[in-house]
Amino acid sequence: MDTAKKREIFGWVMYDFANSGYAVIILAAILPIYFSTLVPEGGAVFRFFGNEFTIASPSLWAYTLSFSMLIVALSAPVLGVIADYAGTKKKLLMGYTYVGSFFCALLFFVGDGEYLMAMILFIFANICFAGGGVFYNAFLPQIADKDEIDWVSGKGFGYGYIGGGILLVFDLLLITNHEWFGLESRALGTRISFLTVGIWWVVMSIPTFKYLKERKGLGLPQGEKYISFGFKKIFKTLKEIKQYKQLAKFLLAFVIYNDAIQTVIAMSTIFGKVEIGLGEGDLIGALLMTQFIALPGSLMFAKFAKKIGAKQAIIVSLIAWSGIVIYAYFLESALEFWILAGAVGLVLGGTQATSRSLFASFVPKENSAEFFGFFAISNKFASIMGPLTFAAMGQLFGSARASIVSLIVFLIIGLILLWQVDTEEGIRQSKRTV
Repeated sequence: MDTAKKREIFGWVMYDFANSGYAVIILAAILPIYFSTLVPEGGAVFRFFGNEFTIASPSLWAYTLSFSMLIVALSAPVLGVIADYAGTKKKLLMGYTYVGSFFCALLFFVGDGEYLMAMILFIFANICFAGGGVFYNAFLPQIADKDEIDWVSGKGFGYGYIGGGILLVFDLLLITNHEWFGLESRALGTRISFLTVGIWWVVMSIPTFKYLKERKGLGLPQGEKYISFGFKKIFKTLKEIKQYKQLAKFLLAFVIYNDAIQTVIAMSTIFGKVEIGLGEGDLIGALLMTQFIALPGSLMFAKFAKKIGAKQAIIVSLIAWSGIVIYAYFLESALEFWILAGAVGLVLGGTQATSRSLFASFVPKENSAEFFGFFAISNKFASIMGPLTFAAMGQLFGSARASIVSLIVFLIIGLILLWQVDTEEGIRQSKRTV
């Protein structure tokens, strides 16, 4: 591998290092816990057309997450087409990074009881985080050869777990030992942690923006405009996606099994706080352990996938996820939560990285951003339906624990569908042009 290619791959994986601070602090660990303290103990009260609804903090957080993902899911394919034809993936990635970092920093100003402000800022930040991932992922099949994709994808997730873990350690010290930093309260340390995410995201992305090369666009047909052409291309691709039957099968399987996985990631800390009554130390500490276990886990799965195949490795991980979800239903203590966090760490990175690399092997290089837009739809619709189901089940039965039951169904159905994907045929089909 030549030096220029190594440098570009390093730049690409560094973006995982940079944005994983957001994934850990904002999406998974600290903000969900802080958000639960902003919502009244009996739940937030909303009035619609004369009707009054009370929504508990876990369900309200899940609804907020689902709404932000809906916006990403609807916009990502159009942006992907624009990036392919205009050759602006890198510029769009930079734009989403800067704006997302800004909204993370604004979370510093959210005070007691201001859960509505927290919801609004989180929605904008999460749109940028998830939307930027469309363009970041779209570079993968362009910088890595077919036989390198599993390893490069796994390396990206590995860097992400290191980056997220380092920032989480710092912010954990900032919150639990706030007096070391001259801060008057844990709450102030918590708010400053949101500011650190914005700074970390921008600063650590510098190698990405320096080394990652922009690819030349396909060129917009004469007389077309980007937005209208984007929609035309999407509808055309939807009609012609039957040429990529294995890709379509995988997307369907992915969106279903990822429903459960994304819900576990997004809802674990707020579930632990509200349902089990765990303190911040146990919640954040367990997630920190997940980060560092996930690093060797993602690399292990990359080698495992290379040995037995990406599809088979994902199947193994889904069986493990099924056991994890069943175990989560019976959680009662801090020790059990720590055990669960360790098990999640072993399979989390492997499932995500191998799913991404398997999809990348099915994607035509010349339309990578467009197809990763569809991957984003699958990923983000999973982030809509999973939390939405979790929230609805929690409201219906009055307990977030009941919501866990639905997750095992998603995993089993996704596994059955994945079993039917023919990977060799999918790679052959990727050489066709839409």
